[in-house]
Amino acid sequence: MTDSTLSSLLLGLLEGLTEFIPVSSTGHILLAGHFLGFESAGKTFEVVIQLGAILAIIGVYAAKIVTTIRDIPTDPQARRFAGSILLAFLPAMAIGVLAHGYIKEVLFESPRLIASMLILGGVVLLIVDKLPLSPRHHSAEHFPLPMAFAIGVIQCLAMIPGVSRSGATIVGALAFGADKRAAAEFSFFLSMPTMGAAFAYDLYKNRDVLDTGALGEIAIGFVAAFVAALLVVRWLLSYVSRHGYSFFGWWRIVVGTGVLIALGLGY
Repeated sequence: MTDSTLSSLLLGLLEGLTEFIPVSSTGHILLAGHFLGFESAGKTFEVVIQLGAILAIIGVYAAKIVTTIRDIPTDPQARRFAGSILLAFLPAMAIGVLAHGYIKEVLFESPRLIASMLILGGVVLLIVDKLPLSPRHHSAEHFPLPMAFAIGVIQCLAMIPGVSRSGATIVGALAFGADKRAAAEFSFFLSMPTMGAAFAYDLYKNRDVLDTGALGEIAIGFVAAFVAALLVVRWLLSYVSRHGYSFFGWWRIVVGTGVLIALGLGY
């Protein structure tokens, strides 16, 4: 196995394992690529393997997606649920388009910023997980529309690599009264349009520099991301219902601290 093939496999697994848990998959991929010396033109590899994670979450919730779309014309609850996801998606769509260049060219190129955000986000997760919150919303399908929009606004913080899209939406949902399982599930549903749009827009913006010569490595990363994400999604809801989010908070702090030490030593 060549070094590039091994790196592709490791980065694909890392993408799938971290995409839907609140630890920042983008932050982990960028930091791992930095230390592995892995580069792809226009971030082609990093963009395309996200599709593996997107397809994994769609596969897990395929029946729910089909039922909701089918029932939109006749069922007010289906329309309300679809509307809440769309409403939560709009802020990220707007900011992603307006700030795309700055995010990719400045924020994505700062390993110290990413590591610092991992640590800060870990502290926030630990604090929120221990707060004596009284959940009022126990189903992701019944979040009030203003609450869904507010979660969408908070999701925009994840434009800063290291913050974590799932982490921001989960913390937001918990703060607004969702229980831990419902918060994670709403994050899953919101990830579909958010990640899908980000993937399509990135692909469009980088269409002139796509590295099609690396199709083998891309395919390996894609499959690894799909399989790993599929396993994580099926496991996560059960885990957080029983144990909460403190493990992920400590994970972020340990990784972020380790990266800052490594960077300080010149790696």
